[in-house]
Amino acid sequence: MRIAFDAKRAFQNTTGLGNYSRVLFDRFAQDFPQHEYYLMAPKLTDNYKLPKIPNMHVVTPSGIDKMFPSVWRSNWVKEDLKKRGIQLYHGLSHEIPIGIQHTGIKSVVTMHDLIFEYFPEQYKPLDVQMYRGKFKNACANADRVIAISNKTREDLINMYKVPEEKITVCYQSCDSIYERVTTEEEREIIKAKYRLPEKYFLNVGSIIERKNLLNVCKALNALKDRLDTPLVVIGSGNNKYAAEVKAYLKEQQMEDRVIFLEERPEAKEPDFKNSRDFPAIYQAADMLLYPSIYEGFGLPVLEALWSRLPIITSNTSCLPETGGNAALYIDPTSVDELAEAILQVSVDDSLRLQMSSRGILHAQKFAPKLCAANVMKVYEDLFQF
Repeated sequence: MRIAFDAKRAFQNTTGLGNYSRVLFDRFAQDFPQHEYYLMAPKLTDNYKLPKIPNMHVVTPSGIDKMFPSVWRSNWVKEDLKKRGIQLYHGLSHEIPIGIQHTGIKSVVTMHDLIFEYFPEQYKPLDVQMYRGKFKNACANADRVIAISNKTREDLINMYKVPEEKITVCYQSCDSIYERVTTEEEREIIKAKYRLPEKYFLNVGSIIERKNLLNVCKALNALKDRLDTPLVVIGSGNNKYAAEVKAYLKEQQMEDRVIFLEERPEAKEPDFKNSRDFPAIYQAADMLLYPSIYEGFGLPVLEALWSRLPIITSNTSCLPETGGNAALYIDPTSVDELAEAILQVSVDDSLRLQMSSRGILHAQKFAPKLCAANVMKVYEDLFQF
């Protein structure tokens, strides 16, 4: 098959959607070398290095299309697809080119979540309308829809009335760098590099209301007389909610207990920006605190599973699906529940060991090789191979 992809995220996003694209491309190159792959990229960056195989190609806009890369990606790219005899186009992040259903090229779209439908107040009204239009167009006109979790599948059926038989759940994976167990020496080097404390809890994600960092800080404050373990945050935010978190920390005199890693100069280095140092940061932590209100998948939970890290996360949305029997689940709106869970995991060594052992077993369900194979099966079913 000649398969093309929307490769914008692979080159322009360093986290979630970018990782999803890069992991798929790498596994396809390794496991399915019989196909021709075309990465349709509005802009090239150093975020992704292509596998060195002759059947993986990058296509960028040319001529007048160079002046309008976003229009090329959402519409004009169809001409480049037809010129190259593309048989299948995969929109990897919620959208497909307008009108592709009239070209004779089959299409697949991956839907990660409908978070903006649950929390429209956290988005600009114009963005909500734009996302809704793109997402609905993709679901209506793609030949197949991939949902990255059963929760997202349910949302697509209930909110957008997508026919059940059109949707296939294909779990995503994370970068394979998390699979390797780092040495104690490597972890000590990373802790020294980023000036991390000997013991710390970890929180990963943008500092936005849905991610619920404020309740993490409140839970730690509630435990201040029993636990003094600091929190390391990987994530940034320049918004009203982030300011609210900072104000709370100052008011409670907790500023020295929460380390915002991205505010440190070391975070500007390439190995932080491309996440290469993250496995050691995860594996040196005591536990992951991830009480997000809503997720489409919850990638940090999977990264923590591979890292053999105990996880406290929410009993909402897809998170029990991602964490399986390895995580401890709490009501994300309850500071008391979260504090109790943190204390329980902190003092119970046997529980921590059990969570770690269950975590690495559950992570196999999301192995990159398996995830890529499931996506390839969607392609093959379209062509009845």
